[in-house]
Amino acid sequence: MTVRRKLLVGAIALSGMLAAAPAFADVKAGVDAWAKGDYPRAITEWRPLAVAGDADAQFNLAQAYKLGRGVPLDPVLAESWFRKAAMQGHVQAADNYGLALFQAGKKTDALPWLQKSVAHGEPRAQLVLGTMLFNGDGIPRDFPRAYALMTRASASGLQSASQTLAQMDQYISPTDREKGTALAQQYALQSPPPGPSRATVGQTPVAPSRIASAPRPSKLPPSSLPARVPGPTREPAPTREPTPTREPAPVRQAQVKPPKPAPTKPAPAKAVAAKPAPVRATGNWRVQLGAFRDQGNAETQWNKVRGKLRGAQPFYAKAGGVTRLQAGGFASKADATRACSASGVACVIVAP
Repeated sequence: MTVRRKLLVGAIALSGMLAAAPAFADVKAGVDAWAKGDYPRAITEWRPLAVAGDADAQFNLAQAYKLGRGVPLDPVLAESWFRKAAMQGHVQAADNYGLALFQAGKKTDALPWLQKSVAHGEPRAQLVLGTMLFNGDGIPRDFPRAYALMTRASASGLQSASQTLAQMDQYISPTDREKGTALAQQYALQSPPPGPSRATVGQTPVAPSRIASAPRPSKLPPSSLPARVPGPTREPAPTREPTPTREPAPVRQAQVKPPKPAPTKPAPAKAVAAKPAPVRATGNWRVQLGAFRDQGNAETQWNKVRGKLRGAQPFYAKAGGVTRLQAGGFASKADATRACSASGVACVIVAP
């Protein structure tokens, strides 16, 4: 073998060694730089790895574009990098990708990704999909499922979900509310435990695991939130994302308007309004008279209806960030049903 050929072989071998060298340390170095606020250095570490197909680096680069740190704020590039990582099975990237598609108005494309995120209990996806189901926004309207998903998102501590749930309570029928509550309990039992392969913290980039360290209501707000299928050959890497100072802001938050009342026929001239039937309150049955973000509003509601529920006692049940106003105790379901009718407001029967 000539000297020139030996040199060429040596150069090729060296090139192969460099290409095969693990990129984990570089991803970790980028995470460390990000944690120190050195965003340009983090981008320098991640970009070549992201281009080479590293899912963690792709996710981290997407976060940088989403937050505008170390690079110009660019939702389109963020969406593109989230997609590349999501197509490799990166769960957090998939969550963010679905939300990014929704925020960009691509609701049809977002729907299957939101469904996947909801299946593993992602609160932001529950909020968005629940709102879409309530409004019939790109998907058939389903009040019970919408209420169930919003209840689960609210229970996770997502404040915007608690606010939206309180709005839903104003318009949803007692029957749909009861079905939704039961469905939420079913979802809670089916919710999978957090996976051990990835440990997330807020919106911070990740280092690989191998590094040691009713009537038709008006529109509810579609929340404004920013989300591995055959994966890479190495085992999944846990993602550590910088912790935001506050919970993600909801997307294009619209105001909920009261539904238009159905037209009614005028009452006969001599019709006399019937007096509400007396209410017996001696048992464990209750009626729920609404859900409110602030207990003060629940107390105000009670003062309006207490005169119609003689003998009933108020209960202020906490559910996530919502206070549910209930009145009890009635001896039977029939008594509770009569009390619900006498209250003059939308309500639902609560069994002992």
